[in-house]
Amino acid sequence: MNAKFGPAGNSDSFSKTHKSSLDAPEWIAGLGLDCYEYQCGKGVRVKEETARSLGERARAAGVSLSLHAPYFINLANPDPEAVEKTIGYITAACQAADWMGAGRVVIHSGALMKRTRREAQEIALNTLPQVIQACDGAGFAHIALCPETMGKINQLGDLDEVLELCTLDERLVPCIDFGHLYARSLGADDGPEVFGRILDRVEEVLGAERAARFHSHFSHIEFTPKGGEKCHRTFADDGGFGPDWAPLAAQVIRRGWSPTFICESAGTQAEDALEMKRIYQGFLQ
Repeated sequence: MNAKFGPAGNSDSFSKTHKSSLDAPEWIAGLGLDCYEYQCGKGVRVKEETARSLGERARAAGVSLSLHAPYFINLANPDPEAVEKTIGYITAACQAADWMGAGRVVIHSGALMKRTRREAQEIALNTLPQVIQACDGAGFAHIALCPETMGKINQLGDLDEVLELCTLDERLVPCIDFGHLYARSLGADDGPEVFGRILDRVEEVLGAERAARFHSHFSHIEFTPKGGEKCHRTFADDGGFGPDWAPLAAQVIRRGWSPTFICESAGTQAEDALEMKRIYQGFLQ
């Protein structure tokens, strides 16, 4: 049992004292964290030399890497040109991940585009195998794609939708964003009973082995009653923003699972990841 903790991108405190993300792995390890999610949300722009150097530094620091693919991926758009673009975005992300030695690439499911949830899901279920085939053909079969649960109500990607996508191939690993689930449920997905049901559902659909190593994003989220996710917050924000980390940590420990937790707090992601690890370790004692 060994959950990993780290930030999504660079905390404000890192950016104030460092000019390059190449310094991030050593800085993260110095805090006592052990993973780092490189951000390509606005496009895959990292050069091969930089990516390989980051990977070398991460391995030296004992920090495992994942990569977030571009936000504008939409598995639920059936237009052939759109499918080709989605394949291009994801294979480019896998190429960068391969250079770095990152084992996981997080991908968004997409938008409903005025379709019913089921119609959009059927399109995504048709598109994702094409993506996997393209990634395999490009030599990236060793990289796990991680469909992510989404925070806005009109986005594809509730828990069951993501788990169904992951049934298409055993290499797919769900990225369960507990902040997003909290936001799209308007605050209902919180607390030990709910977290227990969520983790039970993951195991029921994907089996114990894959469930035990799920990928995760965690942060406090502000939401609106109609849309769901509004913005990411920090643990220090006064406003009652959830979800609560401690009961989730307890549920993971009770199962003996080893997920990767990437903190997406707004500007304090490394510091809040360290707080998550501290609380988690407290339950181990």
